[in-house]
Amino acid sequence: MGFLDVIFKRNSELGFMFDAELFQQTSNRVHMKKLAIDTCVSFIGRTISQSEFRVKNGDTFVKDELYYRLNIRPNKNQTASTFWQTFIQKLIYENECLIIQSDEGDLLIADDFTHTEYAVYDDIFSNVVVKGFEFKRTFKQEDVIHLRYSNEKLGPLIDSLFVDYGELFGRVLASQKRKNQIRGTVDMDMISAKTTEQQAKLQEFINNMYKAIDTKDVAIVPQQKGIKYEEVSANGLSGQSVDEINKVSNGFLDQIAFALGIPVSLLRGDMADVEKQTKNYMFFTIAPLLKKIKDEANVKFFDQKEYLSGKCIEIRKASYQNIFDLATAVDKLRASGMFTGNELRSELGFERVDDPLLDKYVITKNYQESSEALKGGENSDSET
Repeated sequence: MGFLDVIFKRNSELGFMFDAELFQQTSNRVHMKKLAIDTCVSFIGRTISQSEFRVKNGDTFVKDELYYRLNIRPNKNQTASTFWQTFIQKLIYENECLIIQSDEGDLLIADDFTHTEYAVYDDIFSNVVVKGFEFKRTFKQEDVIHLRYSNEKLGPLIDSLFVDYGELFGRVLASQKRKNQIRGTVDMDMISAKTTEQQAKLQEFINNMYKAIDTKDVAIVPQQKGIKYEEVSANGLSGQSVDEINKVSNGFLDQIAFALGIPVSLLRGDMADVEKQTKNYMFFTIAPLLKKIKDEANVKFFDQKEYLSGKCIEIRKASYQNIFDLATAVDKLRASGMFTGNELRSELGFERVDDPLLDKYVITKNYQESSEALKGGENSDSET
């Protein structure tokens, strides 16, 4: 211990790293951090995994090998939903994610890689590792899908935040454990323990006695000469309630959800204003993320000439409303002549239909001018 004290005095930073109290308070609370991260990141990942990546050629959608790779089977070992959920989790937590294509055409998510950036040339990705297998060749930026989530890694930010919340959580939890704790006192006649061997046996007896009281529902303490054990009730001791523990853990979860743009009430399953919260979540959190993925996919799968000719990737995100909820609004837009039937189908996420009637603008009599309505009425009366 003296040797360690000397080291800690020489290097205060090293002493902080090995601070016993901090280690005890936070190391055993890793489950709180893991639960909060997995809850938030998986929430976004599950939402993205429900999206449909559609290959558009002009006004029509085609189902080719690219569509199959993006929506059904990206590689031999993953389905599309698992693939995109893993992609989002890695993208958010590690701030960037790399997708490469194998010689067989499989889309693979890299576990580790070295990114060499250039100003006027394509970036190079080397030492790419996927599930323990390292590719010997390098990949250019134009041959991969590479996305960054933000300007700074989320992991270190969460770790620094967790140091404070983990310590606070540990202290509150320890305080709760001390509440209503049964405590005892031991009076010892130290005269009876003169030799080192006797003191060791006495200490062993005390340790076994405390262990029995702490772990067993019924503990019998034998009476020893020179030792008197007396139990003390903990009535009147103040401690934190279980609600205080939940507040600390929920506070840490709220901070991570806030950083990722997830409404806290939506994450907890509150039913108040769920539609409004879902709308904000889809617009401010999911839509920008899908836009990043769509832009990167369009650049890598199509060249400039193909894209300008109408070939592109469109992402149909998961909808929180069905067509029956929108039926009245769709009828109004169609009846007022603002949109054609095919334009409304495109906005709803459906393919266009080869029907001339759905490409026409129609206006019902309710939206016609009064003079035209009267004229139509006079003609109908004269014809009658």
